[in-house]
Amino acid sequence: MTAAPPRRLALLGGGFSTDEDGLLDDWVLGQVRASRPRVCFVPTASGDALGYVERFLAAFGPRRCEPSVLPLFRRESDDSALREFLLGQDVVYVGGGNTANLLAVWRTHGVDRVLAEAYDRGTLLCGISAGANCWAEGSHTDSFGPLTSLPDGLGLLPGSVCPHYDSEPGRRPSYRAAVAAGALPAGWGVDDGVGALFREGTPGARLYRVEPDGRGEAVERGVTPRRLAH
Repeated sequence: MTAAPPRRLALLGGGFSTDEDGLLDDWVLGQVRASRPRVCFVPTASGDALGYVERFLAAFGPRRCEPSVLPLFRRESDDSALREFLLGQDVVYVGGGNTANLLAVWRTHGVDRVLAEAYDRGTLLCGISAGANCWAEGSHTDSFGPLTSLPDGLGLLPGSVCPHYDSEPGRRPSYRAAVAAGALPAGWGVDDGVGALFREGTPGARLYRVEPDGRGEAVERGVTPRRLAH
C-alpha cells in the first residue's frame, strides 16, 4: 500500500505580490517534486482583484510550472468541477486581503472543505497575509479596520498566525497582548520576506512562537532562521 503523502502548509511573508527577487516563489516551487507543478492562485481575499491576478500570472507564467487562477466572485464551474480542479493542483497559493471575507466566501462555495481534502492528499497549501492567516485556528488581522483578533480559520494549522510581524506598526505588541489575554491561542509571528514550512506540524523557517507566560503576559521564542540565498 502506498503511504499517504505528508500534509504540508507554508506561511509566506512575501512573494510575487510584494517582492522583486522572486526567492520565495522559487522556494515554494522547490517544495514540490513534480517537474512542472500545477500552481493555483486563489485571490478571494482581494475580491479577485484583476491586477493581483495579472501579477501572479506574470510571475509564475515564465517559471517551470502550470499556473492557474480560481475566481469565486465570477464563478463558472459547478461543485464537482471546482473540487476536481482544486484536487488536481500541486500547490494552492492564496493571496492577501481581507481574512474574514475570504473565510465567508470559501464557506459559501464549499472551498474550505475541498482545501481540507487537498491538504490530506498532500497538496502544498500556502499564502501571504490573509492567505497565511486562513489556515490556522485564529489570526491577527485588520479585516475589520483596526488590528484585532479573529478566532476563526480553517484550523489546519493548530494555533494562531500574525503576518507582517516586523513591518506594520502595532502588529507585534497587539498580537502578543492578544495571546497573553487568551483572545488568540499560542501561535506564530511571521516576518515579511520569509517562508515557514510546516510538515505534519513541524516548523522549518524563520518565525516566532508566541505563547502566554501564565502571568498575564506573552513570551516569544525566535525559531532558527534559514535564509534564502540571493
